[in-house]
This record gives sequence, C-alpha cells and structure tokens, in this order.
Amino acid sequence: MAHDTATRFDLRAYEGAAPGVVRALRALGAAVDESGLEKPLTELLKIRASQINGCAFCLQFHLNAARKAGLSVAKIDLVATWREAGVYSAREAAALGWTEALTLMAGQPPAGAIELELQAQFSKAEIAFLTASIAAINAWNRIAGGLGFPPPIPAERPASGSAP
Repeated sequence: MAHDTATRFDLRAYEGAAPGVVRALRALGAAVDESGLEKPLTELLKIRASQINGCAFCLQFHLNAARKAGLSVAKIDLVATWREAGVYSAREAAALGWTEALTLMAGQPPAGAIELELQAQFSKAEIAFLTASIAAINAWNRIAGGLGFPPPIPAERPASGSAP
C-alpha cells in the first residue's frame, strides 16, 4: 500500500501523537501475556492475522518475536498454509481457525464448527484471552498498516562459513 508522506508514521511518532492508544493496546497485550497462554501460540496468531491484513510492520514485528519465543522454523514458515502443513497441534489449529474467523468476520461470521474446535482445546478463560489477543493485533494491523509504519527488519547476519 503506497502512503503519502504526510500520513506516514513510525511507531515512535505514533506513540508521540497518540500515547493513550499505545498504552491501552500495550496493556491489553500485557493482560494476554499474563493470562497463561503460551507465548509461541499468541505470536503464531499475530503472524497469521498480520498476513491476512497485509500489515508489513506487524508481520515482521511478530516474526521477530516468534523466533525469540522459540516457535519452530517450520511453524513460522508454514503458517499461511497451516491447514495443509501438518505441523500444527490441534490446539494451534483451533486457535488459527479462530484467528481467521475473527479477522475475516466482516465477510462471514464465525461458524459453529470453528467454535466447537476452539471449545475442545481451550477453557472459557483461554478463549476470552485468545479473542482479546486477536482483537488487539487486528487493531494494531489497522494502525500500523493504515499509517504505513516501516517494518522492523532485523540486521542480516553473515551466512556461516562466509567471509566477514
């Protein structure tokens, strides 16, 4: 998405312009982090929602965070094709299905089968926090994607065995 330079922000500039919004979204993220849900799982959901929404900043941010959280390379690489990949647990698949259903709910409300899979894998409290996590990343996607935040691309490391 091309952005006029007058409407471009980065995270620091946005935080300066709307500090209360950033505090509120960070507080929501902290509540999810403190809920007991596995960090690799919540990062997986944020990656998938960011892919769907086309938010380069959030996608790169959560790819970086997923690596730090210990999510396997295969799960990171294959999340866009999670149904066919065969590397996700039933719990992860249920959460990814819920992520897609909520992220795309303007086109079609979540179906009963998705909710049944979710209920088989998660407690009511966990579902509440999963839903909050998905809502938060969708809000961040619209902020960062809409305002054209540049993605936080990590510095490249030289390939092993190559000359410095």
